[in-house]
Amino acid sequence: MASHPLLQAFQASKPAFGVWITLPGPFAARSVAAASQHLSWLAIDCEHGLTSLQPGAAETIAAVSGLGANAPSIIVRIPATGASADGSASWQIKYALDAGARGIVVPMVSTKEQAQAVVSAARFPPVGTRGYGSPFTQASWGVSAADYLNIANGSILVLTQVETRQAYDNIDAICSVEGLDGVFIGPYDLSLSLGYPPPNPDPHPKVEEAIQRILQAAHNAGKKWYAVIASELMEG
Repeated sequence: MASHPLLQAFQASKPAFGVWITLPGPFAARSVAAASQHLSWLAIDCEHGLTSLQPGAAETIAAVSGLGANAPSIIVRIPATGASADGSASWQIKYALDAGARGIVVPMVSTKEQAQAVVSAARFPPVGTRGYGSPFTQASWGVSAADYLNIANGSILVLTQVETRQAYDNIDAICSVEGLDGVFIGPYDLSLSLGYPPPNPDPHPKVEEAIQRILQAAHNAGKKWYAVIASELMEG
């Protein structure tokens, strides 16, 4: 298995400090990645941020991976143009992973079936449906093509976002999906979906109760959970 800082943190169940990148530019991201030895990850936001999935995310991944094996793990939040279960997100997952991302965050995943489709798109057969063919991925990881095929399924982290009432209602089923590493709580969209105002700066008490229920469901299933509140990342 090809280890990387965020995967190591997951395996050790320890806090993982990182930076959420919404502005484009590989040089800025590389500078941030090199700013502290305590950073485990950088998230490239291709949904609400200004970085394009291609070539922006790919250029950023290459720039950060050039810092060496101990560089922060790059995860990419894909745009996710539609319901994940209908296959509309699979090409976005493929683009991010072919560029060398160490993990993906997929927005608006509301059912177990959608979560299963996301996991499948991120894994090579026989456990998934991801296609192989990029000549750039293994270079970003610093391994051979054969080694990448052997280690990718066990090294790539897959996170889906819980940000709709349907996802909240289905949280136990979503967290039961094999191969899903964790759930990412979108408190702003979740608040709106549940009929409450967005955090300002703290969530509405009822939304906080919902977040705690999601936390418990994730822990019960052995999954990680993350939530962004204002500019802070909460992890468990």
